[in-house]
Amino acid sequence: MKSSLVIVANVVLLAAAEAALAADPALTIYNRDFAVVRETIPLDLQPGLNQVRFSETTAHLEPDSVILRDPAGRQPLRIVEQNFRGDPVSQGLLLSLYEGKTIDFRDPAGAIVPGKIVRSGYVPHYQAMSRYGQQYAQRQWQMASVGPGPGEPIVEVEGKLRFGLPGQPIFPELTDDTILQPTLHWLIETDRAGQLDAELAYVTGGMSWEADYNVVSPEKGDTLDLIGWVTIDNQSGRTFRDARLKLMAGDVHKIRPTEEPYGVLSEARDYSYAMAPPVTEKAFDEYHLYTLSRRTTVRDRETKQVEFVRAAGVRSEPFYVYDGAKIDAPRYRGWGPENYRSEVSYGTECNPKVWAMREFRNSEDNRLGIPLPRGRLRFYRQADDGQLEFIGEDLIDHTPRDETVRVYTGNAFDLVGERRQTNFTLDTSRRMLDESFEIKVRNHKTEPVEVRVVEHLYRWSTWEITAKSQDFVKTDSRTIEFRVTLAPDAEAKITYNAHYTW
Repeated sequence: MKSSLVIVANVVLLAAAEAALAADPALTIYNRDFAVVRETIPLDLQPGLNQVRFSETTAHLEPDSVILRDPAGRQPLRIVEQNFRGDPVSQGLLLSLYEGKTIDFRDPAGAIVPGKIVRSGYVPHYQAMSRYGQQYAQRQWQMASVGPGPGEPIVEVEGKLRFGLPGQPIFPELTDDTILQPTLHWLIETDRAGQLDAELAYVTGGMSWEADYNVVSPEKGDTLDLIGWVTIDNQSGRTFRDARLKLMAGDVHKIRPTEEPYGVLSEARDYSYAMAPPVTEKAFDEYHLYTLSRRTTVRDRETKQVEFVRAAGVRSEPFYVYDGAKIDAPRYRGWGPENYRSEVSYGTECNPKVWAMREFRNSEDNRLGIPLPRGRLRFYRQADDGQLEFIGEDLIDHTPRDETVRVYTGNAFDLVGERRQTNFTLDTSRRMLDESFEIKVRNHKTEPVEVRVVEHLYRWSTWEITAKSQDFVKTDSRTIEFRVTLAPDAEAKITYNAHYTW
């Protein structure tokens, strides 16, 4: 690439070569698919205007988030201009820069054929297409789409026009307008010479992390061994070597751009021996910050996993839930309570499945007590042959310490539910309705179980249970729960009547 020296009246510009590779890169990755990058850039400034270029950015840098400053505050400087180029050199870009010029092509036989590039077919500004709307995007395609297909180049060979390239293009040289990788370019003004380690920080897309948990249960019993991993994905277009790495957990609010229209274990042991934790955690503002204890290299297009929590002997409680009402949502789409409260068949379709659930307390006395970020929790149980078998998974939300983790692992094979409407009486003149149900739960296991039978009072907000076969617990304004204990090969029956008024 040709280098150039820029002169401004009465000001000597330092035509700075590419800034030295940033030292001590630091990353804070958010579980909202973005990251904050911090670099240290050594600068040698001269009085007046200085040109500084930095080509170690990511491809998904947000230009308006860039901060360049002297953290020590000793060197007075003013950023006169900042430019970001994110279109590294490619064949299509070079063809566009040589439009109207003649270059050589090597045809499939190896012969050199001169050709004039009439139209390159290069379609730039993909990000602008999403920002400025469909009309702008269509115009960009039209500017490059003369021919049988979008982005088809037109080359004049021996006085005749042809669509497509006559061979492999041979470019004479890179132009002054080309860059080899995404680049930041500053004009920095200062009143005196000085060397400093400037801090560069910016927000970038293309990076994310999530938590994954593996939970192992022994063959008998309900204690758990839990191992938590953070999975880091780097699709930013840059490798960060020996980076200090932090992970921010929480629901950080960030405005998302409009989507582009052109376009996813071993047996239980005691692991309490003294060992430096690979990840430390602390509260930060309204969120939680997890810091890796050692530097690590995060390569572009790499998925990296780091263990951040390990606990053995966590006490848990398995339980079962029968929620027997099956609502045909498409059938009643758009209906309001005034419509479906008088529809006799609403909510009467039966769901026979009983959910297998498990919960445990995230507390120090239960060998945990660390804020658990949102992620996937996978359950394994050790079989009688010593091997681990997968028995279900679920997603957990951000869970503070001393809260309960409750997950659904699947449907119980040997438990069956049955629910049917036994009475429906509607009196519109008196603005009242009575509805009765009979629920049966059968246990085909070889051991006794407790099942929590959940019923939703969906007809109206004002209700009263006027008859019931057993006591219940009101869990919210329109939900009640019966708890039944079933012996092996036993059946339990629950009946109740709900009286609605409006």
